[in-house]
Amino acid sequence: MYLYFRSKDELLTSIFERTMNEALVESQEVLEKLSDPIAQLKALAHLHLDRLGRDRDLAVVFQVELRKSTKFMERYSASQLRTYLGLLRDAIANAQTAGSFRTNVNPTIAAKALFGALDEMATNWILSKRRYDLSAESDVVVDLFVNGLKANT
Repeated sequence: MYLYFRSKDELLTSIFERTMNEALVESQEVLEKLSDPIAQLKALAHLHLDRLGRDRDLAVVFQVELRKSTKFMERYSASQLRTYLGLLRDAIANAQTAGSFRTNVNPTIAAKALFGALDEMATNWILSKRRYDLSAESDVVVDLFVNGLKANT
């Protein structure tokens, strides 16, 4: 391993960069095919949880290992992660423009809230002794995000 990487952090950074690049490309491809912003949010959430849910080791790297390094978090929260959050933010802003979401909510804060919910689902999945399809949780998370807890009338 040390022939290719100088340290564990460099290896983890490489895994993060490769995975995020793949995720961003895949997300852009899917978004280009969808015009409905809520469908876009559902697709992004599904891709997010599906990618981590297919590879438990990758999920552990993303949810646990990378977060141990403040230096890493500072460096990457300002780049690829910001781009990823921008995809969520843009879909939310488009839903606001379309009249599907309230306009008095900052789309950046809403994107971070949705990301946080997805992030927590992935962390819970890693820590759970129960085995289940993580990507199946994506629709529930987006439905809660889109419709809230208010009862259907």
